[in-house]
Amino acid sequence: MKLPRDIAGNDLAKALRGLGYQVTRQTGSHIRLSTSENGEHHITVPAHNPLKIGTLASILSDIESHHKMTREQLLDRLFS
Repeated sequence: MKLPRDIAGNDLAKALRGLGYQVTRQTGSHIRLSTSENGEHHITVPAHNPLKIGTLASILSDIESHHKMTREQLLDRLFS
């Protein structure tokens, strides 16, 4: 599955709720999300529309390594 090219930061933040992430704070256009699943993990998602593909790929790589998932598994869980 290819990375979505038109996803907004707010939409990604909503999709990440399925993995246990919750918004902990927002400063300007940056949303900070945290989870306690598989240990504590924090990520920052810019609330841009759309997210740049490199930014999205970097965020997803960080989440993949924390949850020990492949890119395919993560994309299926978030966007299916």
